[in-house]
Amino acid sequence: MPLLEESSLSRDCTRTVPVVIIGNGPSGICLSYLLNGYTPYLDPKAVHPNHILFRKLQEAKQLPITEQDLEYLCEGLEGRSGNPVAVLFDTLLHPNADLGFEFPSVLQWRLEKKHHIPHLVLGKATPGGAWHAMEGSMLTISLGIWMELPGVNYRDITSGKRRAASNDRATPEEISSYYKNYVKLMGLQKNFVDNTYVTSVQKLHRSLENRNGNEKDNEVKNGFDNCNKNSTENKNGVVNGFSKKLQNGTEKSTKNGEIEEGDEDERGKDEEREKIGLSQGLSQGLWEVRGYQKLQGDTHVPFSLFAENVVLATGASDSPARLGVEGEDLPYVFHSVRDLGVAVSGHGKLGSSSDPVLIVGAGLSAADAVLCALNHRVPVLHAFRKRVDDPGLIFKQLPKTLYPEYHRVYNMMCSQGYKASPIASPTAPCSCLHPSYTSFPEHCVLSFQPDMHCVMRGSSGVLKVFKVSMVLVLIGTYPNLFFLKEQGQYLGLDPSRPISCRQNPVDINPYTFECNAEPGLFAMGPLIGDNFVRFLKGGALGIASCLLSRLKQRMKKNRKLIAEEGGCGGWGREVSGDGGGGFV
Repeated sequence: MPLLEESSLSRDCTRTVPVVIIGNGPSGICLSYLLNGYTPYLDPKAVHPNHILFRKLQEAKQLPITEQDLEYLCEGLEGRSGNPVAVLFDTLLHPNADLGFEFPSVLQWRLEKKHHIPHLVLGKATPGGAWHAMEGSMLTISLGIWMELPGVNYRDITSGKRRAASNDRATPEEISSYYKNYVKLMGLQKNFVDNTYVTSVQKLHRSLENRNGNEKDNEVKNGFDNCNKNSTENKNGVVNGFSKKLQNGTEKSTKNGEIEEGDEDERGKDEEREKIGLSQGLSQGLWEVRGYQKLQGDTHVPFSLFAENVVLATGASDSPARLGVEGEDLPYVFHSVRDLGVAVSGHGKLGSSSDPVLIVGAGLSAADAVLCALNHRVPVLHAFRKRVDDPGLIFKQLPKTLYPEYHRVYNMMCSQGYKASPIASPTAPCSCLHPSYTSFPEHCVLSFQPDMHCVMRGSSGVLKVFKVSMVLVLIGTYPNLFFLKEQGQYLGLDPSRPISCRQNPVDINPYTFECNAEPGLFAMGPLIGDNFVRFLKGGALGIASCLLSRLKQRMKKNRKLIAEEGGCGGWGREVSGDGGGGFV
């Protein structure tokens, strides 16, 4: 459904949403599940193997987990995530998983309307996020059951596809299909707006909001402006300021992705800000979210809305890391395993008689590329900066029984190093496990040449030159937070460096996931260092718990105000009607 409809609100009514989630991967999907009213309780029949945690859970077993003291429950827990709430949620969903057990979850889920918070999930494609773009021949690092989200068993949807008990991993196709079906099965579609690109997220400052200084504070009480409050009576089916998806007053659409920012972003921004008449009391909690939705026929429809809370769930794979060397922008140099998959899939571009493919990097993506190339009999040159015995190599952290293909690559990295003259031919003879593969430990790339030659230098300082057919630079990725000021850099643990999943994650409160540098802005998933689905779900628990607590406090305060005023105003009925009041 397009963001703009024929029945959209008038131009002076810009939408205000309690929560906007940017990103529709597993992080955003799981948070939507909790905000939709699905509430976790301790299952009365369950017994957790961690006796200390189980005793704590029983102390308040009548309360949902989202209303309990998460910091208290997290005490003493250890796991493979540095985030305490992530470890807590994982051990509730998969008790003793790291010990190889498959104990059932100790949670019981109930759909409770009083815990519903209206929200929108904006994603660039269909629900599933980056899983739709991954090379289909790979297997997930995590077991399939660790990829599942609350409420829907992964194996129930992928019945008949289970592999050996010792290697129950999944393909990206299976996982992306699971997430897409999950949204439908749990009835979350109304919250998701697909093919949506966010271009700007800005905090509304008081100097901009007070242009209409004559507005009275009591015109805004539950976090919604007057315009949206009045929209509850709109004949177009808008209830409490919410339509089926998103609506706004911008009626201009463009072709071929060309948005006239001069007209739309500047004049429109000023008009809408003046017309909305936000009160001073609300100014500390509103964000302006702008972007466009891509429709059929390459039509881009711009939108604008206000959000009281924004959640960053964008993942960390939007911007590949670059070497920064000469020739990296040449057409034969790529930064995604998917590009290799396209080159070897029936196009005849690469094969056993081709010049070798150069793969740069020593992580799992590089290993996936090596496996993909060798499976299609394409010769491989594999260059990486680390020593083969470097303890930081990811292969040393993976059990051989679960990940035999990665250990096969690691064995080749160790045993099939290049031994030839400084100025070399594309391949060098060797008696090896796979004659089409040659590794180059402790090598760095100096340049790529237009004639498809690559220049590398080893630890000895000797140069090596090779003719290649394709280059894949797979040395990591960065999140693309261009829509935030300073590219979001000011949110990191080190504000002087770009946000990086491993080296500089977003600095958050570990129990609420709210950014320490920006109240009302939350982050979850890879942005805070949780790369695995089994742990990024903890962000959903922490954020939902925080928002529900604030909503509860706000409603309590509102009831007190109503009692003092001696009546029940219209906004009070709206809050009790859908449980989605403001979070000022």
